[in-house]
This record gives sequence, C-alpha cells and structure tokens, in this order.
Amino acid sequence: MKYLIVGLGNIGPEYQNTRHNIGFRVLDAFAKASNAVFEDMRYGAVATVKLKGRTLILLKPNTYMNLSGKAVSYWMQKEKIDLSNLFVVVDDLALPFGTIRLRSKGSDGGHNGLKSINQLLGTQAYTRLRFGIGDNFPKGRQVDYVLGEWSDGEEERLPAMLKHCGEVIENFVFIGVDKTMSLFNNLRFEI
Repeated sequence: MKYLIVGLGNIGPEYQNTRHNIGFRVLDAFAKASNAVFEDMRYGAVATVKLKGRTLILLKPNTYMNLSGKAVSYWMQKEKIDLSNLFVVVDDLALPFGTIRLRSKGSDGGHNGLKSINQLLGTQAYTRLRFGIGDNFPKGRQVDYVLGEWSDGEEERLPAMLKHCGEVIENFVFIGVDKTMSLFNNLRFEI
C-alpha cells in the first residue's frame, strides 16, 4: 500500500527556517529518523520510506507554496495513490504554537498551498496535519510573521514537536485518520 506524505514549504535558503516551511521540517525529521534521503526529482524533493509492508513517498514540492497542487497532483498520478492515502503537513496561523490538529478534510483556511491542492485535485477531502505557528504579529504584518524565522524559544521546542508529528504520520498509515485524530488532536505542547 502506498501513501503520499507532503510537507508544504518554499525552496531556497531564505525560507529554510521560516514558520511557513514547517511542512519541510516535519518531513526532514521523519526522513532522518527513517534513514531516508531526499532526491531532487520532478516537482520536488522525494524520499521513500518502507514501514511494515507500506511505502511512504515523502514529497517536498519545489513549485513554491502557491503552486503546491501541481506537485501533489503529479505524484499522486505517477504513483497511483488513492486520495485517502494523501497526507499534507501545513503551517496554521489559527492554532497556537505547540498545537497540532489532524483533519480528514476542510477548507484551505486562506492558506495558498492548500488552495492550490484543492483546485488541482478538485476536492478538499484529504488528510492534513495543521501545525500551529500562532498569530503573534501586529496588524498588517502577517506575511512577515509567516515568512519569519522561529524564535529561540520556539526553536528549542521544535525537535520534540517534529518527533510527535512523525508519530502522527505513522499512526495515520497504520490505523487510519479517524483513530489517529482521536489519539492526537487533544494534545498540546506546553511552551
């Protein structure tokens, strides 16, 4: 059974440690823990992880956030992955830092990466892990905040949170989205 695990972000060193790139960070940590290595391929960096008879294709799109759907659509078709086996990791301003929420479907919530995926797939019915980045910015400074780097305090907390997100991915693969939601959606990392 195949799964496409997508981490959203922007390519380039100027975006590497930004809040908007948490999807890339989650996949990097998951790949490292699984001894998988990313290779540059069509529309993104791709790594493959085998877990107890399941194949996880990890994708970090290189299309920039606003065109993420192009990479997701291509890899779903190329690998013949069912919509129910798509898992997208995305940053979320509406959730406080330290909070994650798994959803089996939903709107884009103003997120351009999800908007692109929704448009190209023609549906909102796919699993997404929303990683709370908080909304601690002055009015009109949203873009600066999202494209800003993590604070030192946040950066200290990230390794445990990234490991936790890896556990969410594994549970999704083995027990499905509904059971995984009930296990993880009420947990919060104290900051």
